[in-house]
Amino acid sequence: MVKLLIGKKGAGKTKTMLDMANEVVEDSKGSVIFINKNQRLMCDLKHKIRVVCMEDFQHITNSDEYIGFIYGIISSDHDIETVFIDSILKHADIHEDNIPEFLGRLQRISQRYDIEFIVSLSADKEQLNNIDFREFEILN
Repeated sequence: MVKLLIGKKGAGKTKTMLDMANEVVEDSKGSVIFINKNQRLMCDLKHKIRVVCMEDFQHITNSDEYIGFIYGIISSDHDIETVFIDSILKHADIHEDNIPEFLGRLQRISQRYDIEFIVSLSADKEQLNNIDFREFEILN
């Protein structure tokens, strides 16, 4: 399942994701991954959460490479239960035009590997009118 947190910058999406990740890891029998643009949030997450900072992987420049990167994370840990991706529209040239395809690919990965993805999008829902929201659970 892919779950979305949608809203403008400053709406509290990151704080919500931090709280969710810290809560999920307590009951998780597998791994919890938190993908963020930089290392700013590392101290806010419990130590059992694997934090991936995209600044460390600057050569990932498009959605195909990003999906390949996610496959790499999955192949290195077969116990992943939940992946949080904060502010996806700030990563690897993923933007409003290609986000529907990207989310669809995440949905297929989720189904195949039984991984829950929680993704935040810094935009108004109206800006994302090319996304069929019926395919995803909206958390806010």
